[in-house]
Amino acid sequence: MMYNSISAEDAVKVIKSDSKVYIQAAAAVPQVLIRALTARHEELRNVEICQLHTEGDAPYANPEFKDSFHVNSFFIGKNVRHTLKAGNGSYTPVFLSELPLLFKRNIIDLQVALIHVSVPDRHGYCSLGVSVEATLAAIDNADFVIAQVNKQMPRTHGAGIIHVSEINSFVECDEPLPIHAMCEPTEIESKIGNLVAGLIEDRSTLQMGIGNIPNAVLSRLINHKDLGLHTEMFSDGVIDLILNNVINGNYKGINRGRALTTFLMGTKRLYDYVDDNPFIEMRASNYTNNVSIIKQNPKMVAINSAIEVDVTGQVCADSIGAHMYSGVGGQIDFIRGASLSDGGKAIIALPSTTKSGISRIVPTLKPGAGVVTTRSHVHYVVTEYGIANLYGKTIKERVKSLVNIAHPDHRESIDRTYFELIGY
Repeated sequence: MMYNSISAEDAVKVIKSDSKVYIQAAAAVPQVLIRALTARHEELRNVEICQLHTEGDAPYANPEFKDSFHVNSFFIGKNVRHTLKAGNGSYTPVFLSELPLLFKRNIIDLQVALIHVSVPDRHGYCSLGVSVEATLAAIDNADFVIAQVNKQMPRTHGAGIIHVSEINSFVECDEPLPIHAMCEPTEIESKIGNLVAGLIEDRSTLQMGIGNIPNAVLSRLINHKDLGLHTEMFSDGVIDLILNNVINGNYKGINRGRALTTFLMGTKRLYDYVDDNPFIEMRASNYTNNVSIIKQNPKMVAINSAIEVDVTGQVCADSIGAHMYSGVGGQIDFIRGASLSDGGKAIIALPSTTKSGISRIVPTLKPGAGVVTTRSHVHYVVTEYGIANLYGKTIKERVKSLVNIAHPDHRESIDRTYFELIGY
């Protein structure tokens, strides 16, 4: 089906001062449109850029453009983290499962959605490619939709299919997607990966993100059987497990025989693999992260990380003290879903110390630190020194278990400090 394309410069002219604009997330960031929008900084004022984590440059987040653009982050990525301190950005805490509701209920009144799609097929349907998250809700509720149509955007299956009639303007491009390469896990990350892999039973369904610890876990699952995938994101690490029939989804409780996700980030190998692959099903985050849906998978295993964990089991994952660092994301969605699953396991996995040697198992969270996952949600905490099973345990039992998996250099001081503060 034919459509009329225009220049990016002409397309973004529809964006006016005081508008709210949603940008598609992760590796689907429409960089051509972003560059054209940022180029208008002299004529625009108070444009609110609403976004999750985005890969690549975010030129609108330059503090020099604070009068033109304000960044509203639902998850704070490295490229916009400076905006909170500089004053040209804010953070809106929200579960990823509920983000689409902010648009559907008009809590955030969007004027424009900037999206990144595949070339339309002969029936006039485009794919949102490697990121769906809240983009469908943004499309449905924005006044105007501008699409960057990219020959290199994979055509993925699932819910992220939209007709050209839902798009107001088209801008063509031929650009590679951002690459997020896997790194070799460190010795510590490999130890954690071994321990977590040991908790995963055959016929489990997995949720995990990207990073060295998830990669270390995945690399140790090659001898497992009949695993499923129901996650908010994944990367290259799952490909070989799928090709070797380790991940086949045969025993999932919902969306059986499919690997379910809401966005993808990885290398060109990943993007080529998911292109026109019906085994990969992309859905909006209010589906993938819906607790009532997640829990339908028996033996659901949620593997998430943290910045620090106190000895009672409180998990801080979005801030360093009072300073916001990332976001709530989907951690609670999946931790709760796994907890309610028949045979499910909710796991927090993290190195025992930071790179500078500071303990991440602590007597109490830093002043101002946010509790993303409460002490009653967590089942397992894993460091390179072992596994603490907290489910159904008293505070005293939790303290003992968590001190035992802290770095040996810190165990005595953690135990002593907690006792001095609490007295028991």
